[in-house]
Amino acid sequence: MLTSAQLEEFNKQGFLILSGFLSAEEVALLYQVSAQDNALTEHTYSVLDSNGNESKLALWNNPGDDPFGMLSRDERVVGAVGQLIGGPVAHFHSKVMQKSPRVGGAWEWHQDYGYWYKNGFLFPDEMISIMFALTPATRENGCLMVLPGSHRMGRIEHGKVGEQVGATLDRVERFEERVERVYCELMPGDALIFHSNLLHASNPNTSDSPRWSIISCYNTLQNTPFQEPASCFQEVSRVGAGSLLHASQQGFDSISFNKKKTDISLN
Repeated sequence: MLTSAQLEEFNKQGFLILSGFLSAEEVALLYQVSAQDNALTEHTYSVLDSNGNESKLALWNNPGDDPFGMLSRDERVVGAVGQLIGGPVAHFHSKVMQKSPRVGGAWEWHQDYGYWYKNGFLFPDEMISIMFALTPATRENGCLMVLPGSHRMGRIEHGKVGEQVGATLDRVERFEERVERVYCELMPGDALIFHSNLLHASNPNTSDSPRWSIISCYNTLQNTPFQEPASCFQEVSRVGAGSLLHASQQGFDSISFNKKKTDISLN
């Protein structure tokens, strides 16, 4: 359970870092599966930044019995999410993010709700993301940068930047005159929770080390979108803490991955 001080920090800043949220054993399993699973590799696609560099991801909606599905259904995760956005909690999507050494691209300044607005969600305060670091996330390999308190501005205009959706830069720059950006450097197993309207970005990976992470995104059941996916209309089926360690290694074979060309938020 999150403490009252953590809840207050999240409401004020729009993000919260939970150190050591996952065990070393959990991280090792997740990284091994993400790097070696053929189904995941087959459904990974690239999204170009404004300079033509690519960041890779694989995205799906329905959490299954594979290690990643069990992570997004873990009672520790769903419990923390429920404290922050209310409940019952539904799973929107999860994704494995992959920034390759030296060539991994940037993610432009944006709000997640800048993407998700197109899906037809009504209430950004009832949407949240939680990122789990599988490798060290540093300034050199393109860790997440955030502008504290920017979630309180509400949704700002977004447009196409490369193949991404980027926030209007005059608003970003004006807000950054008021606050100091925070580089969310994480160790494997750390978790970063952030509001759907928090302005965030990441620089290219200029290091010799990869940056891999998992991001699971949630909404409340009452905040159902106009569009699919069906997972947004179903309460998360929780599993016990650490259940991913006993998950099916073949679970990705039955997952329905999203395709880049049919992603509403990208188009």
